[in-house]
Amino acid sequence: MQDVSVYLFLGFLESGKTKFIQETLEDPRMENGERTMLLVCEEGEEEYDPHTFSVKNVAVVTLESVEELTLENLEALTKKYRAERVVIEYNGTWLLQQLFDAMPESWVINQMMTFFDANTFLNYNANMRQLVYDKIQMTQMVVFNRFKPDMDKMELHKVVRAVSRRPDIVYEYLGGKAEFDEIEDPLPFDKNAPVIEVEDKDFAWFYRDMAENTAEYVGKKVKFKGMVAISKKAPQGYIVLGRHIMTCCEADIAYDGFAVNLNGLLKGVQTRDWITVTAKITYEYNSVYRSKGPVLVAEKAERAQAPEQQVATYF
Repeated sequence: MQDVSVYLFLGFLESGKTKFIQETLEDPRMENGERTMLLVCEEGEEEYDPHTFSVKNVAVVTLESVEELTLENLEALTKKYRAERVVIEYNGTWLLQQLFDAMPESWVINQMMTFFDANTFLNYNANMRQLVYDKIQMTQMVVFNRFKPDMDKMELHKVVRAVSRRPDIVYEYLGGKAEFDEIEDPLPFDKNAPVIEVEDKDFAWFYRDMAENTAEYVGKKVKFKGMVAISKKAPQGYIVLGRHIMTCCEADIAYDGFAVNLNGLLKGVQTRDWITVTAKITYEYNSVYRSKGPVLVAEKAERAQAPEQQVATYF
């Protein structure tokens, strides 16, 4: 089965998605002969004008409700329009997983961009953080439209980076001028120190960076406080040490931790005990992960008091 290229544009109503897609389809460089299906999942004030598209063979299809977002329907539409490329203006109130669950096997996401109105973004984040998080977590680029010179880039930047360090960030001013975000993102701990010391408030950042850049930590030493979990999957003498982490909102709080070889340094530790460990980071198979992963070999371990804020966050 031939792959269908998917271009996915995310964001809330009036965030600038329609304008960007319209201009993209007007660009002669986008015309490569592929039959294109434009899947519109919400209707804003702006409407598409297919007469100005440089891309030919564009079928504009509107989904009126999330109930239409099914595998059977998307497969039928792909077949009906013989689509070789799909451009999606996604509804800002629909979760991405709803699309992923409905995507035909032949659909391959080539590009994902997220648009926000800089004037309303912080309000959306304060009141609908789950939906904001959802639209940032996997995107390749975040575009803040209608940005003004007196706005604080750092406020917007911090929200994006609390979700992911991966996407590019672009500030687009009224009038069309655009600037890429060049704010440096130093980690809140020194990963090149002889012993990486992770403060209580910074555990979530450490956990994420270790997961994303494990190779950079192998062979180094780390010191942090964590809550013990005794896992039946763990080899004898091993525990899991970590924290409950809130990435988005209270509903998604989950315990995340690392396999730790205590080396017999502490006896009788139980689930929910707090300990501070200094350990060397290795990368090897462990039954906790059922695969290879970061395994900490303790050099020092001692009991500790629970921190005031037991749930770690990125914000």
